Amino acid sequence: MNTTMRQRSALLAAAGTALVLSLTACQGDEDAGTSSAPSAEATVASSPTASGTPAGKGTGTPGATGAGDPAGSSKPNGSAGSADDSAGGTGGSGGSGEQAGASAPLCKAGDVKVTADTQDGPPYTHIVLTARNSSGHSCRMTGFPHVQFLESHKQDAPAVAKSKPGGPIVLGAGDPAYALVKLSDGGMDEENEPVVAFSVTLEGDPTVIAVSAPGSEGIAVDPAKALTGYWTYELRNGADDF
Repeated sequence: MNTTMRQRSALLAAAGTALVLSLTACQGDEDAGTSSAPSAEATVASSPTASGTPAGKGTGTPGATGAGDPAGSSKPNGSAGSADDSAGGTGGSGGSGEQAGASAPLCKAGDVKVTADTQDGPPYTHIVLTARNSSGHSCRMTGFPHVQFLESHKQDAPAVAKSKPGGPIVLGAGDPAYALVKLSDGGMDEENEPVVAFSVTLEGDPTVIAVSAPGSEGIAVDPAKALTGYWTYELRNGADDF
C-alpha cells in the first residue's frame, strides 16, 4: 500500500515538473517574439528610404534654380550692348538713327577729352575745340561748349545759332565732335588779353574742364568779341563762318 502510494506520488511529481517546464518554454517563446518587434521598427526608422525625401529636396531643387538665374539675367546685358552699338553707329542720321541718338546718354566731362588747336594762320582769330569720346561707350553731345576765357569775365562766349546741327551728335567710342570758337576780330586796337588756359563745361554737366590754349605763348582774346559754335561732326563752310 505504501509502495503503491509512493509510486503514484512519484508519477504526479514527474508530471508536475514536465508541466512547469512546458509552460516555461512557451513563455520564453512569447517573450522572444515580443522583443523582436521593436528591433524591426528601429531598423525601418533609420533606413535611407525613410530620410530619402528631405535629402532629395535639399540637393536637387536649389541646384536647378541656381542654374536658371544666370541664363535669365544675361538678356538685359545683351540688349543694352545692342542699344549702345546702334546708337554709336547711326548717330546723326535720320529716322531710326535720330531715335537711337536721342536715347544715348549725354556725354559728361569724364566721358570726353577736350583739346584746342588754332585755325588757319595769323592773326589767329579762331580756335577749334575737339571733344573726343574716351569713355568706351556711346554718348550724345548736345548744345555748344560753355567757354569762359578769363577769371575777370565770368560770362560764357555766346553761341552762334546758324552753326546748330540738324540732328543729334552721337559719339561712338573714340569719335570726335568739333566746335569753332572765335577769339577776336584780329584788330590791333582791340582790348585783347593773353590766355594760356580756359574753362569749358558741357550741356547737362556743371563739371569744369580745364583746357590748355594752343601755342607756347597762349592766345589773345577779346571777351567782347568771343563767340562759339555748336558741337558738330565736322566744321562746315558757311554754317561755321563767323
